[in-house]
Amino acid sequence: MSQDESTLAAIFDAVGLGSLGRSDDTDSGRQACTCHHEFEENTLIVDADDCDGNAELASATACREAVIESLENREVEGIVVRSNGLEYRYGEAALSLLAAAGRFIDMIGDRNGRLADSAKTDPLAVADELRTRADPVADIGSSSGLLSESRTIDSYSEILTPTVGLTIGHSFVDRSVGRGARLRDVTVLDTGSEARIYDRPDSVPCYTLDLVETAFSTAERTILVAGYEAIADGSVDGDRAASRAIEHVTEGTVDPRLAPVLSKHTAGYGVLEDLFADPRISDVYATAPVSENPLRLVCDGESMATNVHLTDDGAQSLASRIRRTSGRAFSRANPTVDATVDLGNGTGIRIAGVSDPVADGVAFAFRERADDQFTLPGLVANRTMTPEVAAFLSVAIERNAAALIAGTRGAGKTTLLGTLLYELTPDTRTVVIEDTPELPVRPLQGVDRDVQALRTGSQDGPEITPAQALRTALRLGDGALVVGEIRGEEARVLYEAMRVGANANAVLGTIHGDGADDVYERVVSDLQVEPSSFGVTDLVVTTQSYQTPDGKKRRLARIEEVLGSGDDIWFEPLYEMAGDQAAPTGRIDRGESHLVEQLTGPTEAYADIRSAIDSRTRVMESLATDGRTSPQEVASAYAQHRLE
Repeated sequence: MSQDESTLAAIFDAVGLGSLGRSDDTDSGRQACTCHHEFEENTLIVDADDCDGNAELASATACREAVIESLENREVEGIVVRSNGLEYRYGEAALSLLAAAGRFIDMIGDRNGRLADSAKTDPLAVADELRTRADPVADIGSSSGLLSESRTIDSYSEILTPTVGLTIGHSFVDRSVGRGARLRDVTVLDTGSEARIYDRPDSVPCYTLDLVETAFSTAERTILVAGYEAIADGSVDGDRAASRAIEHVTEGTVDPRLAPVLSKHTAGYGVLEDLFADPRISDVYATAPVSENPLRLVCDGESMATNVHLTDDGAQSLASRIRRTSGRAFSRANPTVDATVDLGNGTGIRIAGVSDPVADGVAFAFRERADDQFTLPGLVANRTMTPEVAAFLSVAIERNAAALIAGTRGAGKTTLLGTLLYELTPDTRTVVIEDTPELPVRPLQGVDRDVQALRTGSQDGPEITPAQALRTALRLGDGALVVGEIRGEEARVLYEAMRVGANANAVLGTIHGDGADDVYERVVSDLQVEPSSFGVTDLVVTTQSYQTPDGKKRRLARIEEVLGSGDDIWFEPLYEMAGDQAAPTGRIDRGESHLVEQLTGPTEAYADIRSAIDSRTRVMESLATDGRTSPQEVASAYAQHRLE
């Protein structure tokens, strides 16, 4: 438009005849939009597969115009663009501006055709012009919300940068990191995706994923979608389904990265496969409503936000899969679930889920399961404990001590309990009770241990309560009794069995608490176990997590023996922190340990147990130094040691 034409248009605008001053060639040379628009409930869905603009609303003016026109007479809660296998989701700021532009166009009608047309393609420029005016048209700009929604926006790229994900992926990532963010770390994951950690001045750090699949070409994404559909409709199934599906829908060679990505989104757990491919991550949280809240995680013990969201469909799909794999109900009637699954890379994760009506939609907490390959020599090797501490625990458990493994959340209680089970002799019958399988039952059986697992639960159906399981366990054979976590009515049953001697073998379990005093308070006061019954506990072993320059680590912090007479209970430390590891307090060497005295056999003396601990210390140190720490190597070494 020339300067004269602009002047004339302004005059016509002033008298309410703006359409007479509009030039008809303002759109010349602009690429037409061929997107298809439809509404799914309160979300505008834009199919841009056949549009050259790909509905990039920040730069594709015609596509932006088409979206604003769709919003003239319709209020929506979301804008989703699907283009050649990718799904773009525009955030609240983008939706607010485009919806305000649509309202402005609807409200202004025929009163100013030039501004109405301009608002379809460049609402920010229209808002700038309206701020210089004081007339009924400016009032419409205010009433429609266009002036307020655009006030702090400098450019379209600022708010029209969408989150992106595969249409088959049930998740999407935000490609912006915010102002002031500073890159701390970059890591290439085994999945091919890239992780970055940004420090942010006004919030917790942000862990961002650059997913490998978002860099694929349009042709490659088309193959992924076709392969996904081939698996979904049953055209391809069985082993290697992802690879076979790719072969089914293509001819010739394709990028070898396609099959693992397809497997991740069909046989695997989607973006969780990427997150838990980072060994630094221990926990991932999906907070309801999941589409509005980014995933959060714990990386090297540090809480972080992410740039990743699950979709509502993705959360529901995950809930359905948990129901199938765990066999446990998860619905409005049973709105909580606790299950374990194995990811594609073999990592085991524990999933706790909640749903309506106890939460605003489906939410999850994902935690990496304890490594079932740890042994005491392995924990010595990674400095969780010293060889002498490991030796003492080995001798105590082998001789049927009753021990509680205490610690706060994430301190490694379950890992240590699973490790101690390898110290039971092969002729010991062991019954393991836990509501969610976390202890290394199969690996123990694989090294000739006789282990029977009982799964408990408190939901409707065939499951039994922990107390019922405990009573059942006492009838399943004389031997060691292991309770995955002591937290309810089973505590009283367990201690009653121990007190009356119904189980004369090792009794082991985990419990939340930081030290023996804390554990005593929880068991006696909270779980209502008599103090005299608690007194049959031999040891309280406390683990803790701590932060180092190399990330979060775990260690054994204290071993305390339980002493008492009747209801009078007290504790004496046998090992406690000295430097960064637990060390002997001297109580055993001075001949003062009541437990060591109890561990002696009919023909043994206190000195014999000290000698056994010394001998076992040398075994632990040798195995750790030589790197012989696998269950098979440790079991073989123990067998040889007993023959000597």
